Amino acid sequence: MKLGVYPGTFDPVTHGHTDIITRSLRVFDKVVVAVAPNPAKYPLFTLAERLDMVRLVMKDIDGVDVTSFEGLLVDYVERSGAHAIIRGLRAISDFEHEFQMALINRKLARNVETVFLMPSEEYSYLSSTIIKDVAKHGGSLTEFLHPEVARRLQERIRSVAL
Repeated sequence: MKLGVYPGTFDPVTHGHTDIITRSLRVFDKVVVAVAPNPAKYPLFTLAERLDMVRLVMKDIDGVDVTSFEGLLVDYVERSGAHAIIRGLRAISDFEHEFQMALINRKLARNVETVFLMPSEEYSYLSSTIIKDVAKHGGSLTEFLHPEVARRLQERIRSVAL
């Protein structure tokens, strides 16, 4: 069985993330969505909340597991028995950072490959950071997020602003 790991902060999970996950299932028999604590990014949602939201949006998709990890990604990938790290590339601006990460991961674990997927065109501009900014300014989230994730984001933004 070919197993891929799609890591990220998912703060919050967007339609762009779900697009990459579902399209990854064309390449892999199973995809593990590995949610990172990533305190350096100052997530708006707790790790438990992000795990819950990813599980919610992926609940009807076969072949997807959702978990969290700490430490080096390549160590987690090797422990899980996965064959590859799945990364999305939205634009040229993503490439340099992702390329560097892929090379260091290859140095750390020669048997772990990195597979890059481009998002569908309608999600090529989408990021959690942009979506949080849209939410902060009262913009519509319906095209970008699962309705329950949108509700939670709007609620969190209101509570942080108070």
